[in-house]
Amino acid sequence: MPRVSRCRHTLAATLALGLLAASPGARAQNGTDGAYPQGGVITVGGLLYGTTEEGGTANYGTVFSLTRAGAEKMTHSFEGNPNTTDGGYPQTGLIDVGGTLYGTTPVGGASGYGTVFSITTKGVEKVLYSFQGGSDGASPQGGLVNVGGTLYGTTESGGSNGYGTVFSITTAGGEKVLYSFKGGSDGEAPVGTLIDVGGFLYGTTYDGGGYGYTGYGTVFRVSTAGKEKVLYAFKGPYDNGDGEGPNGGLIDVGGTLYGTTYAGGAGGFGSVFSVTKAGAEKILYSFALDTDGANPSGSLLNVGGILFGTNRVGGAHNGGTVFSVSRAGAENVVYSFEGGVDGANPLGSLIDVGGIFYGTTGFGGASNDGTVFSVTKAGVEKVIYAFKGE
Repeated sequence: MPRVSRCRHTLAATLALGLLAASPGARAQNGTDGAYPQGGVITVGGLLYGTTEEGGTANYGTVFSLTRAGAEKMTHSFEGNPNTTDGGYPQTGLIDVGGTLYGTTPVGGASGYGTVFSITTKGVEKVLYSFQGGSDGASPQGGLVNVGGTLYGTTESGGSNGYGTVFSITTAGGEKVLYSFKGGSDGEAPVGTLIDVGGFLYGTTYDGGGYGYTGYGTVFRVSTAGKEKVLYAFKGPYDNGDGEGPNGGLIDVGGTLYGTTYAGGAGGFGSVFSVTKAGAEKILYSFALDTDGANPSGSLLNVGGILFGTNRVGGAHNGGTVFSVSRAGAENVVYSFEGGVDGANPLGSLIDVGGIFYGTTGFGGASNDGTVFSVTKAGVEKVIYAFKGE
């Protein structure tokens, strides 16, 4: 199976404009370390755990653990398909269910269409399910959410209409397609992680919704029984500066949902939005690229009513930013990545550990293979670990 681009036409346009501050000169080499973390980190037992898209002994990516002092260990090296039935190129983070970690890979598995896997903190990995393509779904790029012991996620493509799915899976590996997106006025290409609010799953699709050629993406709701409803269809930047291409998950703050769009907004460089469960949407902030940042990725983090997130590019040095935005729309750049050893192109969500934020950059660091970083609310940043990629 070919490698899947997470953010398809918008990312292609970004690359064409030369906005990425850093990119690898060549793919990571086979080795004992990971490269290009995209999915953020979680904390389990005082350690940080995450994934890298590439690197490892077979160069199909890794699961790693890391102390906050910077001692790193490669917990698992993915072997990928067609070499084995293992997964490959994980692009999102992990979740912890009772001390076992669960995640997805967009490729690999028995049929090459991606996997759901489990892994213990000691590094014992198991492929729980291999997607089969077709009506079953293909290429899960978002993470998982645990609802009462059952895991829920999305596939970017596949399903009965070819536009992606919402699926459920037990921790024993029993998988079921709950909903197949239809495209057109319905959504298409869900790539963000779902959230559970009051027994319903809420998420976003990167395309679809019925505006423009393929649509500019949607916010949707689906029941655990598979009944879906589009809450809002984005209109794109040419219709009063609306958002385009939501590729992260949502968060629920006081009954209102908040998220980001990778593009769109008044300047076309992405936005922060709110939407009610009844479907009333509002653009809270439109990014402006230069010192401000552009192309937000990952889910927002709510800390005391202030929302924190990351921009892939832009900022004072064009290496991306950590930003905050109030629910009234007042934005502040917390930190601008400098590239080089500092890290560049943060992609995943942030976590808050004792008032300090932790996250990942896809590139930068001493070997340009990405970093795990910490940053305070006051903007004091530190590279915790720089991946070596070989």
